[in-house]
Amino acid sequence: MTKQNTSNRHTRNSVSGSKASGSEQIDPIDAALLKVMGEGGVLNHDRVAEVAGVSRRTVYRRYEDQTALRARIWTLLTSTGAMPDNLDTLLDHGLRDHFRMFDSNADATMMAMSSVEGRTMRNERKAERVAAYTDVFADAVKELGPADAREATAVMQLLCSGFAWREMRDQWDLDADRMARAVIWALNAMLQDLKARGNTPLNQEPE
Repeated sequence: MTKQNTSNRHTRNSVSGSKASGSEQIDPIDAALLKVMGEGGVLNHDRVAEVAGVSRRTVYRRYEDQTALRARIWTLLTSTGAMPDNLDTLLDHGLRDHFRMFDSNADATMMAMSSVEGRTMRNERKAERVAAYTDVFADAVKELGPADAREATAVMQLLCSGFAWREMRDQWDLDADRMARAVIWALNAMLQDLKARGNTPLNQEPE
């Protein structure tokens, strides 16, 4: 497998981790958040409290507003809410762990990719996501012009996203490990192309 290092590393957590399993019990409010997101309806403190079997005040004490509710769901779906911090980790196990988390909370992840509430949640992480993937792929696109570098980074980020997970799951019946293998193959092909093309624009064949 071809791996490429990046010299710019932020202090974010890497995309890794797993959902509580075995004898561990998921917190009832966390479980309710995932259930409500998976239903695709309105996300609010009343509904979360109803599903969790706790008071509305209890939910408010932990999460003061809907932004906080969405932030917690993001964390539950994405390995402590992490963005990738380096390319080696992403290719080694980060993508696999990321897709496994989506598999383990499939209903909620599907709604996160398709509902109005999910779009709001994703867009609240836009700046962080763009910064993280720009950093991860900076070395690979450094010789391209700014517009081409942004386009190449956008495509590679898309392959790592919940949208790619959704399509490979729904249309191709792939599980997380097979998805990760396919995406890593595609990313490596792109990275090799970027290395070969240097500053040649994306709409031209590299010399």
